[in-house]
Amino acid sequence: MKASPSVWTGRVLSGLFALFILGASAFPKLSGMPIAEETMAQLGWPSGYVLMIGLMELGFLILYLIPRTSLLGAVLFTGLLGGAMATQVRAESPLFSHVLFSIYLGLFMWGGLWLRDPALRALFPFRRGGAEAVS
Repeated sequence: MKASPSVWTGRVLSGLFALFILGASAFPKLSGMPIAEETMAQLGWPSGYVLMIGLMELGFLILYLIPRTSLLGAVLFTGLLGGAMATQVRAESPLFSHVLFSIYLGLFMWGGLWLRDPALRALFPFRRGGAEAVS
C-alpha cells in the first residue's frame, strides 16, 4: 500500500520533531554535557535530574516513533512538555521564545502523528465549514 502525501508529511514532521529532541535535548542530557546541567540549574532544577529527564525524553520518543505505541508516547511527551512550560513560566522566561516553545514542539509532534495515523484523524477529524459540518 502506497503512503499518501499527508502520511509522508506526517512522517517528515515526526522526524523533524525526533531529530530536534535527540539533538537539542536528549543527547546533551544523556552525554553529560555541562550545558545541560547549567541550563537546568538556571531554571531552578536541583543537580542530578538531568539524566533522569534525558532518559524520559528518549523513552517517550522511542514510544512515539513506534507505530503501535505512538499515541502513548505522544501523551507522555505532552506531559513532559507541560512540565517544561511550567518550568519556563516559573523562571519568568520570555513568552514567545521560551514559555510557548513547548506548544510549538507539541504542535509538530501531534501534527505529525495526526497526519500519519488514520485512526487519530478519524477520532479528531478536521472539518471545514463551521457548525453546519458537525451535524
